[in-house]
Amino acid sequence: MTKHTLASLVVIASALLCVPGRAVADEAKPPAGQGKELRVCGDPNNMPFSNDKLEGIENRIAEVIAKDLGETVAYFWWPHQRGVVKRVLNAKHCDVMLGIPKGYDPVLWTKPYYRTGYVMVYRKDRKLKLRSLDDPALKTLKIGVQINTPPHEALGRRGIAENVVGYQLMFDSNFHAEEYLGKEVEDLIAGTIDVAMVWGPIAGYFAKKKGAPLEVVPIDDPSDPSARFAFDISMGVRKGDKELKDQLEGALARRHDEIGHILADFGVPLLPAAEEKARDKGAR
Repeated sequence: MTKHTLASLVVIASALLCVPGRAVADEAKPPAGQGKELRVCGDPNNMPFSNDKLEGIENRIAEVIAKDLGETVAYFWWPHQRGVVKRVLNAKHCDVMLGIPKGYDPVLWTKPYYRTGYVMVYRKDRKLKLRSLDDPALKTLKIGVQINTPPHEALGRRGIAENVVGYQLMFDSNFHAEEYLGKEVEDLIAGTIDVAMVWGPIAGYFAKKKGAPLEVVPIDDPSDPSARFAFDISMGVRKGDKELKDQLEGALARRHDEIGHILADFGVPLLPAAEEKARDKGAR
């Protein structure tokens, strides 16, 4: 996806780390006299996650967190491409990055505020009833998948390649990001492909935007415990900035329900938190 699949911690960190695009270094500051600022490192053109019109998931969550802290949001706009932590966050142009995977080492991360993952999507009117990567139908259906992602690798391990249509994670800067992000889901709706394997928030957002009745199935691969398809999503601050981390975690806990409503508005497919999942397994 353009700038935001931070996936596999390498691929998911793509959203943060491997995004081509025009560098836009611009600070959006609130009017003078409004008090303290929550200085956010924002990507100006990365829907459904963020944009400089403040229409994305992370824009709305940032507003909720800032309000809880009695602050206003001030953005430093910069495409979330390779080097963004060093050149933007660590250079102190801003103090917090939203939408990073828990465990992303270049930053100090907060407790997660949601968990999502890659999903398998198909039109409900096709009545395919797919539930597993091992479904024999996947050997004959036309599958769209973002290349070099966990689902792509899982298909490869199963020898499924000839019927696969690849979609790039990165886009040519001459194209509008939204067109690229939505292409795989739009092709699915149009019937160009039968199944899409895509990062969940992208699937949910564009399905909702198009008003398309789609079946969305979280991807898992029990045959390979090392394969990761789901990720806890956190906020990141500079290493050593424990005070801000603690403040953000307090606000995230207090605004948990509000954040949940925002994620639902964008159609983000949510999964149980990793700790919750582990507890459930232990209880069996």
